[in-house]
Amino acid sequence: MISNKKIQQPLSFFIAATWFVNGFFCKVLNLVPRHRQIVARILGEDHSRSLTIAIGCAEIIMAIWILSRIKTRFNAIAQAVIIATMNAIEFVMAPDLLLWGMWNAIFALLLIIIILYNEFYLNRQPAAQT
Repeated sequence: MISNKKIQQPLSFFIAATWFVNGFFCKVLNLVPRHRQIVARILGEDHSRSLTIAIGCAEIIMAIWILSRIKTRFNAIAQAVIIATMNAIEFVMAPDLLLWGMWNAIFALLLIIIILYNEFYLNRQPAAQT
Protein backbone atom coordinates (compact mmCIF):
# COMPACT_ATOMS: atom_id res chain seq x y z
CA MET A 1 0.00 0.00 0.00
CA ILE A 2 1.27 3.47 -0.88
CA SER A 3 1.75 5.75 2.13
CA ASN A 4 0.00 9.09 2.34
CA LYS A 5 3.38 10.89 2.28
CA LYS A 6 4.27 9.32 -1.09
CA ILE A 7 1.10 10.82 -2.54
CA GLN A 8 1.06 14.05 -0.52
CA GLN A 9 4.51 15.33 -1.47
CA PRO A 10 4.14 15.02 -5.27
CA LEU A 11 0.61 16.41 -5.03
CA SER A 12 1.95 19.43 -3.12
CA PHE A 13 4.54 19.92 -5.85
CA PHE A 14 1.80 19.72 -8.51
CA ILE A 15 -0.28 22.34 -6.66
CA ALA A 16 2.75 24.63 -6.28
CA ALA A 17 3.59 24.15 -9.97
CA THR A 18 0.04 25.12 -10.90
CA TRP A 19 0.38 28.41 -9.01
CA PHE A 20 3.85 29.04 -10.45
CA VAL A 21 2.89 28.35 -14.06
CA ASN A 22 -0.22 30.51 -13.86
CA GLY A 23 1.67 33.30 -12.12
CA PHE A 24 4.95 33.35 -14.02
CA PHE A 25 4.18 32.15 -17.51
CA CYS A 26 0.54 33.21 -17.90
CA LYS A 27 0.62 36.54 -16.05
CA VAL A 28 4.16 37.88 -15.57
CA LEU A 29 5.43 36.82 -19.01
CA ASN A 30 1.97 37.52 -20.51
CA LEU A 31 2.02 34.28 -22.51
CA VAL A 32 -1.75 34.03 -22.00
CA PRO A 33 -3.10 37.56 -22.69
CA ARG A 34 -6.58 36.45 -21.63
CA HIS A 35 -5.44 36.85 -18.00
CA ARG A 36 -4.70 40.56 -18.53
CA GLN A 37 -8.03 40.94 -20.32
CA ILE A 38 -9.83 39.47 -17.32
CA VAL A 39 -8.00 41.85 -14.97
CA ALA A 40 -8.85 44.76 -17.30
CA ARG A 41 -12.53 43.78 -17.31
CA ILE A 42 -12.67 43.56 -13.52
CA LEU A 43 -10.28 46.31 -12.37
CA GLY A 44 -10.11 48.59 -15.41
CA GLU A 45 -7.83 48.92 -18.41
CA ASP A 46 -5.55 51.71 -17.10
CA HIS A 47 -3.27 49.59 -14.93
CA SER A 48 -4.30 46.11 -16.03
CA ARG A 49 -0.80 45.04 -17.13
CA SER A 50 0.90 46.09 -13.89
CA LEU A 51 -1.93 44.61 -11.80
CA THR A 52 -1.69 41.36 -13.77
CA ILE A 53 2.04 41.23 -13.04
CA ALA A 54 1.37 41.90 -9.34
CA ILE A 55 -1.21 39.08 -9.26
CA GLY A 56 1.28 36.82 -11.04
CA CYS A 57 3.97 37.65 -8.46
CA ALA A 58 1.49 36.86 -5.66
CA GLU A 59 0.83 33.48 -7.30
CA ILE A 60 4.59 32.80 -7.46
CA ILE A 61 4.83 33.66 -3.76
CA MET A 62 1.96 31.21 -3.11
CA ALA A 63 3.97 28.48 -4.88
CA ILE A 64 7.01 29.25 -2.73
CA TRP A 65 4.84 29.23 0.40
CA ILE A 66 3.46 25.80 -0.51
CA LEU A 67 6.96 24.40 -1.04
CA SER A 68 8.21 25.99 2.21
CA ARG A 69 5.77 23.84 4.24
CA ILE A 70 5.20 26.78 6.61
CA LYS A 71 1.71 26.90 8.17
CA THR A 72 0.37 24.34 5.71
CA ARG A 73 -3.18 24.27 7.05
CA PHE A 74 -3.54 28.04 6.90
CA ASN A 75 -1.99 27.92 3.44
CA ALA A 76 -4.53 25.36 2.20
CA ILE A 77 -7.44 27.39 3.55
CA ALA A 78 -6.01 30.57 2.00
CA GLN A 79 -5.69 28.81 -1.36
CA ALA A 80 -9.27 27.57 -1.22
CA VAL A 81 -10.63 31.02 -0.34
CA ILE A 82 -8.52 32.75 -3.02
CA ILE A 83 -9.50 30.28 -5.74
CA ALA A 84 -13.20 30.40 -4.82
CA THR A 85 -13.24 34.20 -4.64
CA MET A 86 -11.23 34.71 -7.82
CA ASN A 87 -13.37 32.29 -9.79
CA ALA A 88 -16.65 33.68 -8.47
CA ILE A 89 -15.64 37.20 -9.54
CA GLU A 90 -14.47 35.99 -12.96
CA PHE A 91 -17.62 33.88 -13.39
CA VAL A 92 -19.80 36.95 -12.85
CA MET A 93 -17.73 39.67 -14.52
CA ALA A 94 -15.84 37.95 -17.35
CA PRO A 95 -17.43 34.58 -18.20
CA ASP A 96 -16.72 35.02 -21.91
CA LEU A 97 -12.97 35.26 -21.23
CA LEU A 98 -12.70 32.07 -19.19
CA LEU A 99 -10.80 29.21 -20.83
CA TRP A 100 -13.56 26.67 -20.26
CA GLY A 101 -16.42 29.12 -19.84
CA MET A 102 -18.87 28.08 -17.18
CA TRP A 103 -16.95 24.82 -16.71
CA ASN A 104 -14.17 26.83 -15.01
CA ALA A 105 -16.22 26.67 -11.81
CA ILE A 106 -16.07 22.85 -11.87
CA PHE A 107 -12.29 22.84 -12.41
CA ALA A 108 -11.84 25.42 -9.64
CA LEU A 109 -13.92 23.28 -7.28
CA LEU A 110 -11.87 20.19 -8.16
CA LEU A 111 -8.65 22.08 -7.45
CA ILE A 112 -10.01 23.24 -4.09
CA ILE A 113 -10.98 19.66 -3.22
CA ILE A 114 -7.50 18.40 -4.18
CA ILE A 115 -5.81 21.10 -2.08
CA LEU A 116 -7.98 20.40 0.98
CA TYR A 117 -7.72 16.61 0.59
CA ASN A 118 -3.94 16.90 0.26
CA GLU A 119 -3.62 18.96 3.44
CA PHE A 120 -6.37 17.70 5.73
CA TYR A 121 -6.38 14.00 4.79
CA LEU A 122 -3.04 13.03 3.27
CA ASN A 123 -1.00 15.31 5.55
CA ARG A 124 -2.76 14.47 8.80
CA GLN A 125 -0.66 13.36 11.72
CA PRO A 126 -1.23 9.87 13.08
CA ALA A 127 -2.77 9.75 16.54
CA ALA A 128 -0.20 9.47 19.30
CA GLN A 129 -0.13 6.07 20.93
CA THR A 130 -0.33 5.96 24.72
